[in-house]
Amino acid sequence: MAGKNIKVLLVEDNPGDVFLLQEFLKEVNTVIVDLMPVERLSEALKYLKTEIFDVILLDLSLPDSQGLETFVTAHQQAKATPIIVLTGINDETLATKAMQEGAQDYLVKGQVTGDLLVRSMRYAIERQRADNALRQSEERFRVALKNSPIFVYNQDRELRYTWVYNPSYGLTVEQILGKKDLDIVSAGDAQNLTNIKLAVLNTGIAAREEVSITTKETTRYYDLTVEPLRNESQEVVGVTCASIDVTERQTALREHKLAQEKIKEQAALLDVTTDAICVRDLDNQILFWNKGAETLYGWRATEVKGKSVTELLFNEPSPEIEAALLEVISKGKWQGELTKITKTGKEVLVASRWSLVSDEEGKPKSILSVDTDITEKKHLEAQLFRAQRLESIGTLASGIAHDLNNILTPILAGAQLLPLKFPDADERTRHLLEILEINAKRGADLVKQVLSFARGVEGKHITLQLRHLIVELAKILKETFPKSIEVSVDIPQDLWMVSGDSTQLHQVLMNLCVNARDAMPNGGNLRISGENLFVDENYARMNLEAKVGPYTVITVCDNGVGIPGEILDRIFEPFFTTKDVGQGTGLGLSTVLGIIKSHGGFVNVYSEIGNGTSFKVYLPAVAGMETLTVEESVPQTGHGELILVVDDEAAIQEITKSSLEAHNYETLIASDGIEAIALYAKNMDKISVVLIDIILPSLDGLTVIRTLKKINPEVKIIASSGLMSDGKLSAVTDIGVNTFLSKPYTVKELLLSLEKVIE
Repeated sequence: MAGKNIKVLLVEDNPGDVFLLQEFLKEVNTVIVDLMPVERLSEALKYLKTEIFDVILLDLSLPDSQGLETFVTAHQQAKATPIIVLTGINDETLATKAMQEGAQDYLVKGQVTGDLLVRSMRYAIERQRADNALRQSEERFRVALKNSPIFVYNQDRELRYTWVYNPSYGLTVEQILGKKDLDIVSAGDAQNLTNIKLAVLNTGIAAREEVSITTKETTRYYDLTVEPLRNESQEVVGVTCASIDVTERQTALREHKLAQEKIKEQAALLDVTTDAICVRDLDNQILFWNKGAETLYGWRATEVKGKSVTELLFNEPSPEIEAALLEVISKGKWQGELTKITKTGKEVLVASRWSLVSDEEGKPKSILSVDTDITEKKHLEAQLFRAQRLESIGTLASGIAHDLNNILTPILAGAQLLPLKFPDADERTRHLLEILEINAKRGADLVKQVLSFARGVEGKHITLQLRHLIVELAKILKETFPKSIEVSVDIPQDLWMVSGDSTQLHQVLMNLCVNARDAMPNGGNLRISGENLFVDENYARMNLEAKVGPYTVITVCDNGVGIPGEILDRIFEPFFTTKDVGQGTGLGLSTVLGIIKSHGGFVNVYSEIGNGTSFKVYLPAVAGMETLTVEESVPQTGHGELILVVDDEAAIQEITKSSLEAHNYETLIASDGIEAIALYAKNMDKISVVLIDIILPSLDGLTVIRTLKKINPEVKIIASSGLMSDGKLSAVTDIGVNTFLSKPYTVKELLLSLEKVIE
């Protein structure tokens, strides 16, 4: 009632009492009382016929009515309006009787204050409202129960029916009252009902069960609720039960369950297939997404339901997609190849078949699409086409090499003989003859290069030490390269020997160094380094071209412009070049690859735009030439330390976990930076070292490392990457990484790094 006016009908014939009440109410500031005084009951009854009041203040001694009859008459006229009786000191007994008849309160004249009067009126109003609500609720319950199918009844402690409403089981009230369950239903059903009700009687806790009642005609199911029935002392004296027939619902549920099982069987069949199956409505909102789609695209069914296929699987809308939609709606079918995007942003090529699905009335309602991943198939086709191109070039080169050499031989011989025949030729003539000889040799070398990548490179392999070859090469580079390029060499004294052709290997290194020079037009650092590496199963699994065994690794690294990602896969193709016309044939790197493969090795390249390029050449080492054998350099195993491995490549996660656990370490695996932070925060006290890849989805490795450092400044971290530019390597060092491990790494390298960090 706070903040609301109270409209009051005051029935009082004493002007002094009226004046006092008005004055009392003026003293109260919390509420505004609209007081209408009348002297007679008849006047009050007239007002009650036309107006509504919040409360009635009633004196029982009036000129036209006396005693309890005054209240009874007023109460009959205004049953919904609370009445407060005003009484003198000698009338309290009468006032009490009035309250028994329904008055909400009484006030003794001479003891009234403004606050007391307002509190009493508020109390009376609220209580009257509660009584009205209760009456309405009871009436609604009565009407609802009368029109409901619920069988309601009471039973005493002996479980005899004492009250019945809406009888069921095909019986009347007379057939049920005074009976027990065993008297009206079969023995088995009666025993079940009795057990449920006895449990409620003994525990005082309500129960709800589904029960069945079998008659001669049929079996019906009921939803039974049993509540304890208590007396005024809260003792359980029986039970109140409500039972509703749910037979139809049970039948529908069974039919629905059978339908659901059938749907599940069909869905299971869809999930067995490796194809990605998707159903979407005509607004492109996803309705169904099978396991094959989860596997191919990385999105769970719960994540994609209701989302747009176009926004989820395509970078941007394209005319090709619009044309496909128009065709499937107009013709009912469409098929073709599409490039789609996975959850991780990876592009996949799929063979897609679309079918229009219609409702029972033949109206189109959805589109069913079946996608088959053909990315690997297309990749293999591309490799096949590339091999066929190389074979064609080889065939062509083989066919014309003899003729070209026959043509070039007299030209070259003539260029060398003419200076002898004309020793007195002028300087310009001698210069022209030199140009002729140089270009004839270049033509012959070009033919050899074409043959080298097309048919393989042949040469005389001898056991040699690459360190001597590199030192000699470095001298040439320092003399011939611009002074703005700083050449540095880092070759260990115990570098393993290799079996190879020194001339061809010199050509490989020279080609790589010349490319590095061209990538640094404004100068920079060219670094040639070497290392011994034993490739174990762990490493070989991460690099399919590698085989288990010892390798000598030569790295040529620059900090030049870098190679764009979109052409990185093409740099070894013959005649592919990014240099200007006349500055390169595009045969340099293809020749490098041909030579290294002919030596049983492989090449890895890592590059970042603006941060340089690193070529790693892996050559099989001559067995038994290492100064420290692998068996002698086995690091110590762990002592149960917990290592958090953070890498987004599942194969690397698996092999690293297996390798560590085989050497007495325990592991936790995180697939991205966010998961890594969460796992570390939860297991900070248990984790000894964090092994983290720098390049991660969602959150890059450097940010993760900084976050881990904020959580625990003493955290021990081993950073790992396939390529680290000087800038990023410096950044990793600056934020407190304990050591860096270059991919692909061997188990030995990993264990030694852990041993070093944990010490």
